[in-house]
Amino acid sequence: MMLRRKIRFHSLLLALFFASFSVSAWAQKPGGGGSSSGRSTSTVNRGPITGANLAPNPVSGLALSSPGHIPHAEDEAKIEFRSQTILVQVPAVVTDKSGKHIRGLTKENFQIFENGKEQKVALFEEWIANAAPIIAPQTAPAQFRNVVVNSDNPRLVTVVALDTINTPFLDQAYARKEIVQYFANNLNAGQALGMVLIGSHGLKVVQGLTSDPTALLAALKKVSGEIPLMQNVDADTQIAAVNAGGGTIPSSPQSGSESVEALQSFIRNGDVEYSTFKQENAIEITLRAFLNIAWSLSGVPGRKSLIWATSGFPFLMDSPSALPGGRLSALYERALAALSDANVAVYPVDVRGLVNYAPSVDASTKHPQSGPASMTQFNGRAWLFNSNTDTLKDFAEMTGGQAFYNNNNVSGEIQRATDDSSSYYMLGYYLDTKNDKSGWRQLKVKVARDDVDIRIRRGFMVTNTTMNPELTREADVAYALNSPFESTGIPVMVEWKGSSPAKLKDDKKEVAFVVHVPGSGLTLEGMRNQFDVDFVALANRSASSSAGSDAVGQTVKGNLTPESVERFKVHGIGYSNALELTPGTYAVRFVVRDNFSGRIGSVTAPLTVN
Repeated sequence: MMLRRKIRFHSLLLALFFASFSVSAWAQKPGGGGSSSGRSTSTVNRGPITGANLAPNPVSGLALSSPGHIPHAEDEAKIEFRSQTILVQVPAVVTDKSGKHIRGLTKENFQIFENGKEQKVALFEEWIANAAPIIAPQTAPAQFRNVVVNSDNPRLVTVVALDTINTPFLDQAYARKEIVQYFANNLNAGQALGMVLIGSHGLKVVQGLTSDPTALLAALKKVSGEIPLMQNVDADTQIAAVNAGGGTIPSSPQSGSESVEALQSFIRNGDVEYSTFKQENAIEITLRAFLNIAWSLSGVPGRKSLIWATSGFPFLMDSPSALPGGRLSALYERALAALSDANVAVYPVDVRGLVNYAPSVDASTKHPQSGPASMTQFNGRAWLFNSNTDTLKDFAEMTGGQAFYNNNNVSGEIQRATDDSSSYYMLGYYLDTKNDKSGWRQLKVKVARDDVDIRIRRGFMVTNTTMNPELTREADVAYALNSPFESTGIPVMVEWKGSSPAKLKDDKKEVAFVVHVPGSGLTLEGMRNQFDVDFVALANRSASSSAGSDAVGQTVKGNLTPESVERFKVHGIGYSNALELTPGTYAVRFVVRDNFSGRIGSVTAPLTVN
C-alpha cells in the first residue's frame, strides 16, 4: 500500500495553456514536504498510508499538559500568515424574546467587534434555508461524484451525533428513545437529516443526509450502545487525575492528611494513569469525528446544526483558548477551524438529564468517604459536574451553538437547535494580519434594537495551524482517506476508464481513472495565478476479497497565463493515473486537497477487477 513512482501514467488535462507547472509524487510521511518547484518534475516515495501515522504532527511545540500548566493558544509562536487577505465570516441568528426569527434587517443594523475593537462590515447577507429535498446528482455509468447539493441556496440541515465514548451506557438508551420520539413527531419531508455514531472505533455513519424521515428512523432503531471509554473510571478518579495534571479542585475544612491519603490511594491503584490514558483516547476520537463531520458538510450551503447527544466533553477548558496539549492541540485547532469554515454550529445535549452527583447515590463510587472527607468528595464531584457543564457551554458558544443540560426534555432541545438554522445573517470583515499574536479572538455582534437576542460563534482561534494550511497538509489527506464520510469542500468527479487486458507482475492489472475538479472548487493566488493541488487515490480491499491494494498520488502545481484563467474556470482540472490491482472487489477513495485554502474533496468509487 505504498505510493509509488508512476509518473508515466500521469497527465494533466486542463484544456488551457500554462506558463509553468510541476508534478511530484505525494505520500503520507511525518514531517515531510510534498512538492517540487519551478519547471522541474520529480517523484518521491514517502512511505505507506496506515492507521499508525494519522495523527497530525505537533506544530505548537507544546508538550502534554504538565503539573501546574494548562496549555493555551497564546503560548504558541507568532503567526506567519499564508495569505494577507482573510475574510472572517460570522453567522448571526437574530430572534425576538419569544424565539421567533427576525428578518429584514440591514447592514446598518449591525456592528461587529473583535477583541472589543469595532470592525468594518465588508460582507452582509440574509440567508433563509431552503426546505427542498436533497436530490443526488445524476451520473453516467462508471462515474462517481461527491456533490450532494447542486444549488447555492442554503439548506436546512441537521446531523445528530450519538456519542457512546463519552456517555454512560444506560444514558445511551435514553438518548436513542428521545431522538426516536423527536424524529417520529417533528420531521417534515424537506428537512435534510443525517445521523452518525461516535464510538470507540471512531466515526460510523448510521444514515447519510436524507430528506426521508422514515429512512432515518429505521436506521436509528438498529443502533446499539457500547461501553464508553471512561465507563470504569468513577468521578473521584477523574477528579484525582485532573489534580495530578495541574488542575485545581475545591476543598473543604479538613485535615490535610486525609486528602493526601485518599489521593495516594487512587494513584496506588493505577486509576489516575488509566483515567488519563482513556481520556486522551476519547479526546482524539471525538476531535477526529468533529473534523470528519465538518468536512462532510463543507460543500452544503447554509448554516448546519450538529446535535451532539453526549454526557460531556472529554477535556476541561478554563478559557476558550485552552488546548488539550501535545499532538492533540493541532488536531483540536484544526477541528475547531473546520467547524467554523463549514458553518457548523454544535449543540451539545447532555442526555443524562437531571443529575444528582452525590456519592451516596452513585453506584460506581469506589472509595466512599465519611466524616469531613465526605464533604470534600461531594465538593469535588460538584466541581467536576459544573466544569463539564461549563466546557459544554463554552464549546457550543465557540461554534455558534447552545448547550442543553440538566433537563429531561431532549426532544424539545433538538427542535430548538434545528430552528436556529432556518434563517440567519452572514456578516464578514477582513482580519488584521499585522496582528501576529497567537490566541483566541473574541467576537461580539450588536444589533441596533433592544428587543432581540442574538447568537453568534463566540470567537475563533488564530494560530499557525488554523492560518497556514501547509502545516496540516499530510495529516488532512490521511484523515480524508480514512474517513467514513466523503468530504465535500471541493466538488470531485471520478470516472473509471477501464483495465488493461494484459496482466502485469504478480497477476495484477492496470486500471485507469480520471479525476475531474471544476475550477470553482480551487484557489488561484497572486499575480501569477498559482495553483497547488494534491491528488491521492487509495484502493481498499473488500472484506470478502483476497486481492491486494494500491495507492497513487501526485501534487500538481503551477501558474496560469492570463488568457487561460477563464478557460480554467470553465473546464477545471482533469487528473489521470492508474492503479495496479490483483483481481477482486475494492472501494477506492479519491482525495483532492487545495493546498492554498486547505479545502478537501473526496469520493469513494467501487471497483471490481476481473
